[in-house]
Amino acid sequence: MPDPKQMSGIPRPVTDLPDRSISVRVIRGELSNNIPNQPVQLRVGDKVLTAKTDEAGRAQFDNVTSGATVKASTDVAGEHLESQEFQAPPRGGIRLMLVATDPSKPPATQPDAPAVKGDVVIGAESRIVVEPIEEAAQVFYLLDIANNARVPVTPPAPFEFDLPAGALGATIMEGSSPNAAAAGAHISVQGPFAPGHTYVQAAYQMPAATGSLTIAQRFPALLEQLAVVVKKSGNTTLSSAQVKEQRELPAQGEVFIAATGGPIAAGQPLQLEVGGIPHHSRTPRIIALGLAGLIVAIGIWMSGRPGGDASGSAGERKRLMARRDRLFNDLVRLERERRSGRGDERRYAARREEILAALEQIYSALDGDDTGPEPADRTGLAA
Repeated sequence: MPDPKQMSGIPRPVTDLPDRSISVRVIRGELSNNIPNQPVQLRVGDKVLTAKTDEAGRAQFDNVTSGATVKASTDVAGEHLESQEFQAPPRGGIRLMLVATDPSKPPATQPDAPAVKGDVVIGAESRIVVEPIEEAAQVFYLLDIANNARVPVTPPAPFEFDLPAGALGATIMEGSSPNAAAAGAHISVQGPFAPGHTYVQAAYQMPAATGSLTIAQRFPALLEQLAVVVKKSGNTTLSSAQVKEQRELPAQGEVFIAATGGPIAAGQPLQLEVGGIPHHSRTPRIIALGLAGLIVAIGIWMSGRPGGDASGSAGERKRLMARRDRLFNDLVRLERERRSGRGDERRYAARREEILAALEQIYSALDGDDTGPEPADRTGLAA
């Protein structure tokens, strides 16, 4: 097993704590050796808060000032333990451990030893977090890559994987190992892996124009336990054959879907379906484009019909057809503005009616006497 000392004092962002909460766990030597009733100090800016650990060895500090510089510390049998300095997050919480030395045992790891061939796993503390936004979702992989050997290991194959098809804007977030990198939709973590834990936090965006999306992912190492958190936005849903249990959890005025499943072998497909993502219906756009296409088709048919005196009407017909094309372009532009949310709904309806009425008059003129009067310009466009 890895030496917990390697994890001592390292803050880890989590989503299973209330916003702006910090949990400090105090142990001696091993993860199973909790230290209860241990005073823990949390320095928040110029103030010092104190709390005692419970039976699980955890002291929790709630409602910590967002953005404040924080450091946790405690003294166990004369040994002073303290964490790295970090900033209290505005959302989510922070977990960290302070690990006291067990004098009855020798060091459990040899981090400076030469690397050997060996496997790593994606630990049970790993999470996949999905946050729906308009017609898309932000997806976060919070990976805890664990080397359970006493010495550094180099996996038989590189630790790298491709993000799901359609993933955009992949990035490695702050707090990740410096050995992690994103290139396009490709994530890689350079070995060897030191004993203990290597944290990698990757983020990307998945389009969801129809209100749903599929995340199909293969990881290069065993995922010890599937854990997924989805922020609800309206009627957001999560489904997967690999999820064994899910429930809704309220937190800070919002609701999250928390789901868990069993282990997933290296290379085995993981598939998640997220539905109910906010989006605009495509039906109005389809109807508008279909109508525009019908108008064009009618115009082509009308313009091909035999006319009267060619020498007297050719110029007029050409002018009417040019106006028709401009109006059609206006109609398409109007539909695009409405689709992107830039237009006013009442102005859209009035303008659309104007354009269609003007097009109707133009087609009537093209179908009638070419030498007759010009259709009234109800669009406000120059002839």
